[in-house]
Amino acid sequence: MLWVAVDAMGGDFAPRVLVDGALAAARHFDLGVALVGRRDAIDAELLRHPDRDPARVRIVDAPDVIAMDEAPSAALRRKPTASIRVAADLVARGDAAALFSAGHTGATVMAAYAAFGMLPGVDRPALAATVPTPRGPAILLDVGASVECRPQHLLQFAVMGDVYARVALGVDRPRIGLLSIGEEATKGNELTREAHRLLKASALAFAGNVEARDVYTGQADVIVCDGFTGNVVLKVSEGLVDVVERLLGDELSSTITMRVGSLIARRALRHFRRRVDYSETGGAPLLGVAGVTIVGHGRSSAKAVRNAVAMAYRFASQRMIEAVAREIAAAAVPHQ
Repeated sequence: MLWVAVDAMGGDFAPRVLVDGALAAARHFDLGVALVGRRDAIDAELLRHPDRDPARVRIVDAPDVIAMDEAPSAALRRKPTASIRVAADLVARGDAAALFSAGHTGATVMAAYAAFGMLPGVDRPALAATVPTPRGPAILLDVGASVECRPQHLLQFAVMGDVYARVALGVDRPRIGLLSIGEEATKGNELTREAHRLLKASALAFAGNVEARDVYTGQADVIVCDGFTGNVVLKVSEGLVDVVERLLGDELSSTITMRVGSLIARRALRHFRRRVDYSETGGAPLLGVAGVTIVGHGRSSAKAVRNAVAMAYRFASQRMIEAVAREIAAAAVPHQ
């Protein structure tokens, strides 16, 4: 049985939703969860689950928590018993096969890097988010792990995204797109123009530049960019979904005729929500580090936590890290 180390103190609604989601995953998959955090707080939440299987749950005490407004590097140095650091160390020692946190993203990235190191041939980690398109899910990376990048880093992201799309999404030969301000190879800044040249010369199925308006059209299965740009795209998209849902709700409830129509449209709206809801995937894998790491949204619900822990389990059981390492070595990607 594989164990997943869960940062039970990470996220806006910790530890309650972390415990609820982790236990749900343990009930539905052949895995155990190591709940890392303040023992008294976790114990209090476990009392609400008297039916839990004690063979699949253990508590690892970690008295410190890294708050969202703390500088990650300083906080990790100052708090050696922070929950995210202790959880990462569990995986590094082999006491768990994968790590999940919905806490401070910067601290999670740094803790994973310190505990696992980078895969040979990878210079920077990348967070890979799944985005909906009419053709099925696509992958956008990086969405926040590496803010400042060089062209060869984007090539490495493309190789890792290619492996992720094949292993996780079942795409035989993923089409790779480069996020830029125009379709032409000459468009963009120095980073995107040089990355375009490297991607075109690679063995990947490079589909060229992708403009922001085409991220969700299915033009590419994998879209690469630097972490700053990707994070902005992701946050704008999340905000837009919330606004669209609110506006649709207002319109459908504005008159009696519309309210009747809303009853008919309710199923379609539920399907729409499932396609754009981040909780359906649960989290984003941190690609490039030498250990399975899934990063969740700070506002993760119990459902999102359950799905993220399940993703961590699948990646560990499918030996995703080894697959990425093999592809990076075969691609002979240039280094910084």
